[in-house]
Amino acid sequence: MGAVAKGLILDPKLLSAASPATAPGPDASLDAWLNYQQRVHPNAIELGLGRVRMVAARMGLPAAGIVTLTIGGTNGKGSSATLAALIYQRAGYRTGLYRSPHLLRYNERVVIDGVEASDAALCAAFAEIEKARGEIALTYFEFGTLAALWRFREAGVQIQVLEVGLGGRLDAVNIVDADCAMVTNIGLDHQDWLGTGREAIGFEKGGIFRSGRPAVLVDPMPPQSLLDQARNHGAELLQLDTDYRYQASESGWRWQSAQIAFKDLPLPGLSGAVQLRNAAGVLAAITALQQRLPVGEHAIRAALPDLRLAGRFENRGRWWFDVAHNTEAAEVLADNIARTMPGRAPWLVLGMLSDKPVENVARLLVPHVAGASFVSLPPPRGLDAKGLQQRAASAGLKGNAVPDMADALIEARANTGADTPILVCGSFLTVAMAMDLLDRGAIA
Repeated sequence: MGAVAKGLILDPKLLSAASPATAPGPDASLDAWLNYQQRVHPNAIELGLGRVRMVAARMGLPAAGIVTLTIGGTNGKGSSATLAALIYQRAGYRTGLYRSPHLLRYNERVVIDGVEASDAALCAAFAEIEKARGEIALTYFEFGTLAALWRFREAGVQIQVLEVGLGGRLDAVNIVDADCAMVTNIGLDHQDWLGTGREAIGFEKGGIFRSGRPAVLVDPMPPQSLLDQARNHGAELLQLDTDYRYQASESGWRWQSAQIAFKDLPLPGLSGAVQLRNAAGVLAAITALQQRLPVGEHAIRAALPDLRLAGRFENRGRWWFDVAHNTEAAEVLADNIARTMPGRAPWLVLGMLSDKPVENVARLLVPHVAGASFVSLPPPRGLDAKGLQQRAASAGLKGNAVPDMADALIEARANTGADTPILVCGSFLTVAMAMDLLDRGAIA
């Protein structure tokens, strides 16, 4: 679990400028490289394109000739990027997918034709980055972004789908000029980095748009700043319910633009009404790129029901997992619970970070759960179980503080009947910790 935790909450001891980093040797493991990357730059996050752009130039990146679809937004980036990559795969294109954060393995971040990059492939990419960077300090995410771009070039991909990590304008992914950029929604998350309110956040996320290239907006009520960014960049604006639209039916759905319509499409493999909206945005992006990479309707129909993404309302027997960690994601989760588990309120195992809207999440989930166990996440960002319990109780969600995840899962099982679902949520790290215990058989 070491690489899992360090991929999500960076260890402050490894970030100390007083603890110099020594580059791993030629036979180093992936964990060794990931630990090293957390010591190269004094800050876990340092937005800006100057450093990463200089190193990319030394490596001959971004590679010419690779069509790029960049996807940003507050929620739904991962599922949208995964669906877009899947459609291009089904259409027969060699496809690269870059997403973050990972859930169980760092390798999940870099995927080529549906196959996660091997440890050896990632280590080779990191070694190339280390040779090129010289005196330039890169962050953990910048290392990962360059590694993905290098792997995609070496593998000769025809299309790369890049998920923005944080914001957009100053995110490392933005060193690539997207042939099409898509923004899923604008919610109130990461305001300490992106500014306060939807207008400030929309400005940052709209920084991925490019002149003369499609800018797909999925948010049904986009902030004015996002619209202004598209227009100021001279992008070709494609807006939901204006330039394209969708309509659900009992057995499927319909998508259309001024030029084309797809009828009786199969539903996405991930549940939730928001998945249709995000899938509609993906189809807008796919059709906008038709002249570069033609995609037949058969590929769309084949990909939609095959969409899967770990930790997104994922079911394993009586266990359910969801990485929802902000207000908008909790609204979707509450709707999924109501639709999927009528009359069977699940027991909640909740772990969250201190900078997340705990009270809002608790308020949204309390009508839908039978009880709760609160678990601790590691510092500096993780909330301890007692602190989480107190914040959740202020919003009406009450339960026991059980710091250890294994104990919390055992308590959840003991407090419920065999037919009662158990829902683990609140953070990527929360879900990863629980899945790891279950996968190893530590919890029956």
